[in-house]
Amino acid sequence: MSAEVKPKPADRSPGQWFDVRGRRVGLWAYVVMRLSAAGLVLYLFLHLGILSQLAQGPAAWDGFVAIAKSPVILVLDVVLIVGMLAHGLNGLRLTLIGLGIGIPRHKTMLWVFLALTVLLSALSALAIFAETK
Repeated sequence: MSAEVKPKPADRSPGQWFDVRGRRVGLWAYVVMRLSAAGLVLYLFLHLGILSQLAQGPAAWDGFVAIAKSPVILVLDVVLIVGMLAHGLNGLRLTLIGLGIGIPRHKTMLWVFLALTVLLSALSALAIFAETK
């Protein structure tokens, strides 16, 4: 004989869903994963559109290359690298957890992968902006 389980009423109103106080680091990893995924999908479509310029000939491509070397686009390249690293390394962490590897140390892995993201992003930014001088 089983008793029916009644859902517990939500303690928060919808306006409180966006209150960032008291949120745990796992929620932020979740948010970063979703935002980086959306950004990478948008980049993919943009990238395919830009590659279609190759069909228009060398003049169109040369115009794009001139724009791509501007500082604003280079900053967006760094943002792309941050998104790729954050998404990829967090995905690796989630895969390891899903396989049962590192479950007791999942928070430590999150911080290590975050540090790796920051370090590799900084090195990438230095390399990108060193070429522009």
